[in-house]
Amino acid sequence: MMKLFGLTALCLVCSVAFSQPVEVKLANAVKQLGKDTQLKHALISLYIVNSKTGKVVFDKNSQIGLAPASCLKVVTSASAFEMLGKAYRYKTEMAGDGFVRDSLIAGDLYFFVSGDPTWGSWRWAETKEENVKNRISEALRDHNISKITGNIVIDDLNWESQATPRGWTWDDIGNYYGAGARGFNWHENQYDLILKPGKAINDSVFIIETKPLLPGITLINELKTGKEGSGDQSIIYLPENGTIGHIRGTLPISKNYFTISGSMPDPLPSFLNTLTEVFNERQIKFSGSIKKALPIFRSRENVLSPINNLLLTLFSPPLDSINYWFLQKSVNLYGEAFVKTIAYEKTNFGSTDTGINIIKDFWSKKGIERSALNIIDGSGLSPANRVTTNALVTVMQYAQKQSWYSSFYNALPKQNG
Repeated sequence: MMKLFGLTALCLVCSVAFSQPVEVKLANAVKQLGKDTQLKHALISLYIVNSKTGKVVFDKNSQIGLAPASCLKVVTSASAFEMLGKAYRYKTEMAGDGFVRDSLIAGDLYFFVSGDPTWGSWRWAETKEENVKNRISEALRDHNISKITGNIVIDDLNWESQATPRGWTWDDIGNYYGAGARGFNWHENQYDLILKPGKAINDSVFIIETKPLLPGITLINELKTGKEGSGDQSIIYLPENGTIGHIRGTLPISKNYFTISGSMPDPLPSFLNTLTEVFNERQIKFSGSIKKALPIFRSRENVLSPINNLLLTLFSPPLDSINYWFLQKSVNLYGEAFVKTIAYEKTNFGSTDTGINIIKDFWSKKGIERSALNIIDGSGLSPANRVTTNALVTVMQYAQKQSWYSSFYNALPKQNG
């Protein structure tokens, strides 16, 4: 079955017999498409090449930069395969600072993170919150830990503090698809909000609960009940690292509960809840707090000393498996993590701008002008991105010749499939 990707028209096609030249048929089809009232003020870009010969079959505005939306994901995906490798795995380590003996961690409990976007994700058995919780619990049990005198420290020193790329809109950032990538990610930085619409139009909508809990967050509920069949018209406004959010819009009249999803302003408090459950179940004494290493160490010249008391190492699924969900379900978080990981692997510091520059430099050497790949994120969520259809097809032509192509191709979503 033919696979199509995203909203921008781009194609690689094999030779097919037509009763009239394919160029004429395509020109007529595009002309007809242009008459659609929805495209009255739009610009159509279409670029088609023969996938076997590379010959251009049809070209209309292929050098015009347009907002690619999720079509940009093919660029990020191919870049990740090429620069990280299909078998790439993220690693998270848990270790004790100071010394670990006689059932005691005399110091802090560290988590050395690597930007893993799958930690606590429900998409794989090994990454599910319950499994991660059990692995941490087993590691503490195996080392007979009953007391931790210090704090929980998340070592995110090699990752920028800004999670969301610049250019993302206020309407997107608080919602699940606007979850940014951090050095430390948990549960895809996402929560579910369980709601109960009213029985009549303009009735209040009631918040039942959030899953997982959002410690320290206040959600001001301004949702109203809309007419039956009106669909989800809600928007969550909650900034990165914010503590007060607003929920606005409408949900349709319904006898049942309604679930919408938002992005956690900071995933650490939710993770601390999970750790607290582990400590309580194992009766581990702990009176400290959860902290990031970033403000502790970057504010002065000293650095972390080597940690010798490694208690646990966890790995993510391989990149090709993560990429499957990135493309199939358009998980923006995964693409943003790929961009920062490319930067980290090349420069030892994970940042969006550095990753984007590396990606643009890579494709410029493959024949794509930097101005034809004018991007500022990895998922396509920013409306400021501009990419040509020629550039997108060039990326896919390159991918077709690589050893990882089957993994890339099989992850592309089906249109009407």
